[in-house]
Amino acid sequence: MSQPRSTVIRSVLAALVFSICAILSVKSAQADQAVTLKDFDPENFPGQPQIDNKWLPLVPGTQFVLRGVANHRPHRQIATITDLVKVIDNVVTTVIFEEDISDGELVEAEIAFHAQDRDGVVWNLGEYPEQYKNGKLVGADAWLTGREDAKAGILMQPKPEVGTNSYSQGKAPKIDFADRAKVVDRGERTCVPAGCFDHVLIIREWNPLEQPQDGYQLKYHAPGTGVVRVEPVGGDEQEILVLVEIKHLNGRELARIRDRALELDRRAYDIASHVYRNTPPAHRWAPPPL
Repeated sequence: MSQPRSTVIRSVLAALVFSICAILSVKSAQADQAVTLKDFDPENFPGQPQIDNKWLPLVPGTQFVLRGVANHRPHRQIATITDLVKVIDNVVTTVIFEEDISDGELVEAEIAFHAQDRDGVVWNLGEYPEQYKNGKLVGADAWLTGREDAKAGILMQPKPEVGTNSYSQGKAPKIDFADRAKVVDRGERTCVPAGCFDHVLIIREWNPLEQPQDGYQLKYHAPGTGVVRVEPVGGDEQEILVLVEIKHLNGRELARIRDRALELDRRAYDIASHVYRNTPPAHRWAPPPL
């Protein structure tokens, strides 16, 4: 028995809509992936470290102090741009030394490796984070691009715009790191203890491997400064941070941070040898002779 013509038409239309949605979904996924993968090229980086993207300037000797609350406990985050470099995947990266202090106790110390390509894109090429409990080292989920299927990710685009695709901030399958980011607002004004900032860029960050109820966070980037505020949206882990101080370290202060960062880098060859082996050690940057 044949079906009524109207039923056949509806079935055809439904199949057509399903096919179009499937195609759009694939194209969207490909576009999101392409934002990161199309441009990472070790040959597109200069031979010297310089990160001057106005939304994330990382000048050696600068220290950012953020304070707030994480999981209902007082929290402080200190990020120092060192004068160290480390070559990763043939790219000269700047070494960032970070400390997370919860309720007066150091819970994490990390060195991260960032670089800016010739197009002005700031990339994350890896991290070595040490976690502590009661003053003792309990773990370090390290990753470096090119090792164990890990891939570099974008920290900041040269001209971030609202409405553009999300992009990968790095992928490390072995440790379930797959953070993504998307520009959600621009032109805001925000005030924190370090001052008031105009024309602020707001970026949403999340890990798609986590459940939707885990929420995401918003990072506020002020032009010429960088991150000035971090806010959670939903989820169980609540971290609120605001910039309270920007320090410009003197030679002695920077040397102390440098020594601590080098200590982590040396220890990584034992603790994270599966990632670190055959990589050159971090060292103080010295411009090549003319």
